[in-house]
Amino acid sequence: MTSAVLPALLLPLLLALAACTEPGGLSAPAGGIYAPGPSGAPDVDGLIVGHRLMAAGEAELALAAYGRAAAARGLDVDTLSAMGSANLRLGRLGQAERLLRRAVARDAGFAPAWNNLGVVLMETGRAAEAAESFRRAFGLVDGGDDMIRDNLRRALAKRDDAFYAGPQETGEFQLVRRGVSEFAVLSAL
Repeated sequence: MTSAVLPALLLPLLLALAACTEPGGLSAPAGGIYAPGPSGAPDVDGLIVGHRLMAAGEAELALAAYGRAAAARGLDVDTLSAMGSANLRLGRLGQAERLLRRAVARDAGFAPAWNNLGVVLMETGRAAEAAESFRRAFGLVDGGDDMIRDNLRRALAKRDDAFYAGPQETGEFQLVRRGVSEFAVLSAL
């Protein structure tokens, strides 16, 4: 008989103890109905995420990440240049040019933005203006960047010979990331 009485006494006791807990039980979220993010972990910079996405060939997603970076840190030369590069990769040359011109207006000493502007200008057939952009980028790095030097060489050759069609070049330029926010032009040689 004691074995039948014990569960009958324990059940009301357990129910009374359960009523003493906070509403929602032990697993209720503290701030709402959504799962919490990583506690104490800093957010990843949108520029870093965007650069990784550009390297993976995901320019549309990179542009969204650059937009989040711009919202978090403002439209500085890094975000403007990165957004311009993503637009260039997407073939949006007008938007890319506007963003890159804003970047060089904000910081005329930022060589990657000048280089990327030169890429846009080459893509739009303005070799003389592109050569000037590459010349500025080349001067800013004190001639220490082989990629910018090659870009300048190609732009000068195309500017000086209106009918320039390099025997080994296809004319297709490709933007690649170098460093934190540097991009350079590569062509299929």
